[in-house]
Amino acid sequence: MTDHPRYRGVVLAGGRGTRLYPATRAMSKQLLPVYDKPMVFYPLSVLMLSGLRDILVITTPQDAALYRAQLGDGAQWGLRIAYAEQDAPRGLAEALIIAEPFLDGSGCALILGDNIFYGPHVGARLADAMNTTTGATIFTYPVLDPRPYGVVAYDDRRNVVDIVEKPETPPSKNAVTGLYVFAADAAEIAKMVTPSARGELEITDVIRTYLRQSRLSVRDFGRGFAWFDAGTHESLLEAANFVHTVSARQGLQVACLEEVAFRMGWLTRDAVLAAADALGGGAYADYLRMVADQDA
Repeated sequence: MTDHPRYRGVVLAGGRGTRLYPATRAMSKQLLPVYDKPMVFYPLSVLMLSGLRDILVITTPQDAALYRAQLGDGAQWGLRIAYAEQDAPRGLAEALIIAEPFLDGSGCALILGDNIFYGPHVGARLADAMNTTTGATIFTYPVLDPRPYGVVAYDDRRNVVDIVEKPETPPSKNAVTGLYVFAADAAEIAKMVTPSARGELEITDVIRTYLRQSRLSVRDFGRGFAWFDAGTHESLLEAANFVHTVSARQGLQVACLEEVAFRMGWLTRDAVLAAADALGGGAYADYLRMVADQDA
């Protein structure tokens, strides 16, 4: 899979993480471990699997140094990672405005730093959306209780008629996940959004604009996929247990960025072995050596 010249990736890793307090008092939520890796590795891996290599990480001024220390410039995974700051939690839509200079006229695949996706061909699904989107594409997932999320409303013919934010009476079970594809005009649309009652620029209002313009596509992650919004203690534990189960049962790492880069053709076998040697011993180094030796 090659680069997407018309799209760049954005990971939103800001916010205060108040739902995970006190664990987030001195640590960014998206750097907390989900089983054996920092949370931010999981959304990064989704963008990588879609073929994206130019990625912007948006975080807070106080956490920026931590992300630079953890991720660097991304060259170790064949990426080009840049950074920007959101100095206050003013809404997801503001990320599009902050990212505008980085995007430089490109479309945007935006993913929330606390969202974890797992399933067959998840990267290919995102890549297909980037290849076909002329406005915006959102990805939905059926959940038992959709009230904490944006929820898709349909008419009798299953046409999307609205996106309802945190409804007390949900119009469907389909929650909007934290993965979005936007055309190059997304920042301009976000600039026209007025703050909500909670003082934030809501991503739902951007999506509704595309819906009114008949430029919104909705794609479903159904059976066979797992999605976690790991922003609470309960969901963080659930995500960690899920990743542990996959790893323990299959002997496969989830969101191993060196492996993803190797499979995408961005790292050579020698580079993967060098990464393992730099770690010395340990289970992660052994896994990297196994990955490299599988194609020897």
